[in-house]
Formats: sequence, structure tokens, C-alpha cells
Amino acid sequence: MTETLSKHEKNLAAVIHASTFSKYFIPFGNFLLPLILWTANKKNHDFVDQNGKQALNFQISLLLYSIILGIFTIPFFIGIIPEIFHLGNFNFASFNEFNGLNFDFDFHPFQLGKWLWPLGIAGAGQLGLFLVNIVYTILATIRTSEGIDFKYPISIPFIK
Repeated sequence: MTETLSKHEKNLAAVIHASTFSKYFIPFGNFLLPLILWTANKKNHDFVDQNGKQALNFQISLLLYSIILGIFTIPFFIGIIPEIFHLGNFNFASFNEFNGLNFDFDFHPFQLGKWLWPLGIAGAGQLGLFLVNIVYTILATIRTSEGIDFKYPISIPFIK
């Protein structure tokens, strides 16, 4: 396929994949910049059309996976909030009009591991998604600049 592709098509497809890194400088840049480049050039070049869809589908999939991780973490975090402010943890039981507010932090009954596990698992999942995004976006950029078709492994085909 590399023989039939022009250098312009290869470079444009590579730029679409690389433009997803703009999210670190522009809010929602990982959607906006590839979308603009893809829609401006999809009718002229089939290779650019295919790679624009791949890049956008991958970014939408990663956003969906991040939201799902966050949704699964929320019940664990909300369930631990009453335990954090339980009378024994911050010693709100000793608050009265005579001695004012006495913040005596007693962490013996408060088990940090109980609520850090879900947050740690979600954090590890988010770190994994971050690394997958970096690695596969770089691979896609390199492969498309060589004229090779690239398909992201965990991408859901939203745009067909």
C-alpha cells in the first residue's frame, strides 16, 4: 500500500494521530484537532479518512474507559466519607461550648487501606490508560508515516 500513497497522505495521517497529544495543551484537543484535520481531508484521501476514524475512535474509547473507572470508584469513595468523619476519627465528640473545637487526630480506628484500595486500583487503571494512550499513539504515528494501516487494540468503532 505504500506505493500508492503520497507523502502528503502519509504525513497527514501521522499528524492526525500525533495531534491527539494536544490534549496536554488544549482542553479536549485530543478530539478537536484530529476532528478538524480529519473532516477537512477525509473526502480527498481514503488513507487519511481511515486513520482519522481510528484516532478519534481510540480517543473516545479511552474517555469512555476513564469514565467507567471513575463511576466504579465513586460508590467506594462515597461509602467511606461517613467513616472519615466518624466521631472517633476527628474526635468531634469532644466538641462543646466549653472547650471549643478540639481536632485530635486519632488514626487507630481509621483504616486507611479500606478506602485506599478502590482509589489505588482506579489510579492504577488510569495510569494504565495513560500509558496505553502514549504508546499506541506513538506507534500509530510511526506506522502511518510509513504508509502502514494501524488499528488500535482496545478501540470501539464509534465512527464507521
